[in-house]
Amino acid sequence: MPEKRDYYEILGIEKAASKDEIKDVYRKLAMKYHPDRNKASEAEEKFKEISEAYAVLSDDQKRRQYDTLGHAGFDQHYTSEDIFRGADFSSIFRDIGFGFSDIFGSIFGGGFGGGFRERSNRGQDLAYNLTITLNEAATGTEKQIRIPRTEKCDICSGSGANPGSSVKTCPTCKGEGKVKHMRKSSFATFVQVVPCSTCRGKGKTIEKPCNNCRGSGLVRKRRQISVKIPKGIDEGYQLRLKGQGEMVANGGIPGDLYVIVHITPHKSFTRDGDDLWHVLIIGYPQAVLGTEVSVPTLEGATNIKMDAGIQIGDTIRIRGKGMPRFRGYGKGDLLVRVGVSIPKRISKNEREILEQLAKETGQEVKHKKSRFKF
Repeated sequence: MPEKRDYYEILGIEKAASKDEIKDVYRKLAMKYHPDRNKASEAEEKFKEISEAYAVLSDDQKRRQYDTLGHAGFDQHYTSEDIFRGADFSSIFRDIGFGFSDIFGSIFGGGFGGGFRERSNRGQDLAYNLTITLNEAATGTEKQIRIPRTEKCDICSGSGANPGSSVKTCPTCKGEGKVKHMRKSSFATFVQVVPCSTCRGKGKTIEKPCNNCRGSGLVRKRRQISVKIPKGIDEGYQLRLKGQGEMVANGGIPGDLYVIVHITPHKSFTRDGDDLWHVLIIGYPQAVLGTEVSVPTLEGATNIKMDAGIQIGDTIRIRGKGMPRFRGYGKGDLLVRVGVSIPKRISKNEREILEQLAKETGQEVKHKKSRFKF
């Protein structure tokens, strides 16, 4: 088994680095190596490595013991679950747009007993995929969505106790919800904090559990939520609705709801950032002689002039007819790419005119009569 790298070296920090410095460095590295952002083969392994280093160095007690014992002594007293227990990853992931608490489970597997999950006093984040039209993205809109989530029980108001039944402070943990286990070695005394087994980490015991929620204080419901979509929003953007995720018992903080926006393709426009593209097909005579044509925009049709001799693939820019700038000012442009329609079948009169034109311009024309319908 290869020797572990020094935690300070992994994060690229000095041994005297403050907790804020450690958190800032980890946030930047997590953005760089997060598996949802970086698909390189080595990214996941690097993410594991920096996360373990942060879990140890962000905890005063673990950091002190690591500084004293080094990897060899430290690893003898801490399992992988011990290392990650209590580390605050949730706030960092929310800051960088990855607020879902199952990220560690998907990378490290399920063998750590929840040691990688967000703190137990915060509910799980939820995700919802919402599809809107390009016109709705341009003007902004408000949508009503229904999501299944965990909420407080209406019967016991989240206490978990049957109405009229008493809730008592746990005699084992004295209401803390956790207990300490002391372990001694020749080097030091280690204190391990674990959930109380008597009250299962709740800090309270219930005389008679609520029949509706079976003592959990929580029930599953479908909740209707209003989502405001800002104008100019783009495909894949995540809107964070704070506190609209899963609820937890014992007065914990609800998780957040992330609404992931998807935009249906438009029949006339292709989006490129704040700009819109439209392909306009004109006839050969119009391209040669010039013309004025009607062009669709998101606000209705508008007329544009085309100079004589315009070429296939030329682009005309109509300023301010694109998408509104997301949470900014002004709009992008509408870019009209010109195409010329070449008919597969022409009349006898059209053929004679074209042959005369070819003769006057000195162009040799060879054609098969079977290609034309008269």
